[in-house]
Amino acid sequence: VQLQASGGGLVQAGGSLRLSCAASGRTFSVYRMDWFRQAPGKEREFVAAISWSGGSTRYADSVKGRFIMSRDNAKNMVYLEMNSLKPEDTAVYYCAAVRRPITLAQAMRPDTYDYWGQGTPVTVSS
Repeated sequence: VQLQASGGGLVQAGGSLRLSCAASGRTFSVYRMDWFRQAPGKEREFVAAISWSGGSTRYADSVKGRFIMSRDNAKNMVYLEMNSLKPEDTAVYYCAAVRRPITLAQAMRPDTYDYWGQGTPVTVSS
């Protein structure tokens, strides 16, 4: 399974970006995909997760109310709409995929995931 994240870039504080992540290859083995990020010098951290049906979402406290995650199972894609961006949102954003059902609590842990994309960088200038 290959994950391709895109949509990152340079944006001013207060601006918006929409990230996409596409799964290819043995996509039938992918149960769900979620978002993480890693800022320079920091550990990878959870950003957003969405249930298989799309009916439940969970967000990191730092992005709650500003980011919206969605998914399109037919296209094997997930999206992350990022609004009201802040300089502290600067990071490389990764999508990650898992082969089995997991709880939203498990979704917050990087070691839960089986596949990782290469990441797309987001830089928010002040």
